[in-house]
Amino acid sequence: MTTDASVTAARRPGEQALAALGLGAPALDPADASAHSFPGGGKWRTEIPSCEGPEALAVVLKESSRLDVPIHRISQGSGVWMLTDAEITEMVEATNERDIELCLFTGPRGTWDIGGSVRSDSRGAGLRARGHDAVAGCVEDAVRATELGVKCLLVADEGVLWTLHRARQAGIIPADTTLKVSALVGPVNPASYAVFEHLGADSINVPSDLTLDHLTEIRRVSGAPMDMYIEAPDDLGGYVRMYEVAELIRRGAPVYLKFGLSKAPGIYPWGNHLREVTLSTAKERVRRGRLALDLLARHGADGEMAPLGSRLPGSLRRFPVEGAAE
Repeated sequence: MTTDASVTAARRPGEQALAALGLGAPALDPADASAHSFPGGGKWRTEIPSCEGPEALAVVLKESSRLDVPIHRISQGSGVWMLTDAEITEMVEATNERDIELCLFTGPRGTWDIGGSVRSDSRGAGLRARGHDAVAGCVEDAVRATELGVKCLLVADEGVLWTLHRARQAGIIPADTTLKVSALVGPVNPASYAVFEHLGADSINVPSDLTLDHLTEIRRVSGAPMDMYIEAPDDLGGYVRMYEVAELIRRGAPVYLKFGLSKAPGIYPWGNHLREVTLSTAKERVRRGRLALDLLARHGADGEMAPLGSRLPGSLRRFPVEGAAE
């Protein structure tokens, strides 16, 4: 029979040893657990981020086979515009062979623009698309990528998100295209998380410094899939939350576990001048995934992974789109 103590131990590293020393933690509160899951079952999926081209993708796929790391999604950060049609097609074909979702970033954004405010102490408008032409560039990327077979698009601007949601409603891009909100603009409270869902987000990357209680608060208002770096790049804080991974799932489900990498050079925008570091860090991200999955297994919390090949978010709440069919 499972006892409260064993359930607690399954979720908390070292808990059995601490309990034997009289230092056991309080029992987990069932009210903290997320009531949501992915369609078709499962509480968590995996994502390998910063996979910047076909060669890096090949490294990731080879290493994931070697280390037996299941992958639901692979994402890229430099953007559609940094890849040729041939490179995108090669990535689409390689991920399709493994039934993995490929997600590419859309267009111009704050740090790759002439605007000076993003480089000020206040960071200005951040990573958002600045002006009409930047939005147009993101839409151009979205149309081009989806015509080449890409089924998931990364966005870092609320207006671009709403525009692309309207575009799939209007048939400009395929209706089953999924839209992923970048960690660069991720919401930090339940109200803003719900707004992103209503604007068309199918998964939402929250900053990795949110507490477990913050995740529970979000899950009380939204069931939209959440993305979270288990290990965040340095420019996103460099947080390492590997020992919390079981609780991150319990509180944040449905959640994509993103295996990032701290203490690594930035590689955006990617090019051949960054080839060696891009390939070495791609390989290490997969190993970090193996470490996190091993921890889950040791804690008895590695069940409830969503089926490989699953990608859709399920039924989500949206703002009404004018002119769209009810």
